[in-house]
Amino acid sequence: MFRLQGSKVLAVDMTGDAVKAKNGSMVAYDGQMAFKKMSGGGEGIRGMVTRRLTGEQMTVMEVKGHGTCWFADRASEINLVNLQGDKLYVESSNLLATDAGLRTGTSFTGMRGASQGNGLFTTTVEGHGQAAIMSDGPAVVLRVSSQYPLTVDPGAYVAHQGNLRQSFQSGVTFRTLMGEGGGEAFQIRFEGDGLVYVQPSERNTIAGDV
Repeated sequence: MFRLQGSKVLAVDMTGDAVKAKNGSMVAYDGQMAFKKMSGGGEGIRGMVTRRLTGEQMTVMEVKGHGTCWFADRASEINLVNLQGDKLYVESSNLLATDAGLRTGTSFTGMRGASQGNGLFTTTVEGHGQAAIMSDGPAVVLRVSSQYPLTVDPGAYVAHQGNLRQSFQSGVTFRTLMGEGGGEAFQIRFEGDGLVYVQPSERNTIAGDV
């Protein structure tokens, strides 16, 4: 159902089914489509409460019908993720679209969310189906294994999936090590078995000037 046209446009072919996408991201469609605005980030009362507490803003729309819809957002690169009953953790600003059958929610991120200024919760997507995530520049998918844990700059982090544990390192900064100073105050360490998506451009974070 999901396919890329180039690296910055998502095409979704529908035959009466539905897709959930970031509000305002549709750039064209053909056929017969119906649109409905939804509250996003998480579903139900818990999602509403966590968004209110953290300030996470994610407005989504549901598109349903017969035909093809094309989605894009600020010329961001798009990456397709196939979920087979597992869970994807993704920053809400990096989530473009999901199969309507996938469940979205929120997950506590602790120090990572605080260091990024995105609140203490991140968006989760789980079930069987496809999701499209965005990155500022072509994303790199890095494998984490028991032998090779991974440390990531929070400003470059996009998403992760698999059986991964997160911890946070403070006082060790990539830029400080390079003699530039003013680097991130925290780094994210992933251990276990899974995949981490990182982008080649850092978003601004609270910890960036610490």
